[in-house]
Amino acid sequence: MATKLECTQENAPLLAKWIKDGRGLAKWRSVDLSCPGMTWTTPARFLDGKPMPKQNWRMENEPELIVESADDVTVNVDKEVKRFHVGLRRSGNGLMVKCTDASSARIEREVAKYGDGAYHVFDYELQDAVIMAPEPGKSITLTEWMKRNE
Repeated sequence: MATKLECTQENAPLLAKWIKDGRGLAKWRSVDLSCPGMTWTTPARFLDGKPMPKQNWRMENEPELIVESADDVTVNVDKEVKRFHVGLRRSGNGLMVKCTDASSARIEREVAKYGDGAYHVFDYELQDAVIMAPEPGKSITLTEWMKRNE
């Protein structure tokens, strides 16, 4: 199934609404060096048809991708594939807590190991990085997801 955009089950209702409303979907890449692989999905247009501008300073000026059809979106059923403890440090100004450089590098390596659609989340209670990846054979198009959930 070759689609242009992927989403989680949790985000599928919102993306389906934007598609149904005729707004399309825009995928934006991050320009923030502290989260280089991050992406966002927003409506491509306002309800009046005007293009949606970037919503955050971290986004590139223009979307990487515009999707108009629910057939071009894959809804992934994700599963936990790895979990590990991460080291933390204070940021340069002392106001934030961040992963150490070694922890950040390990998170990036582990996510890359599980391929397209893999990502990480944090278990703040245990101070663990949790690597999530699509469960093989469980992904469906947003069109199919909409049929099953209406």
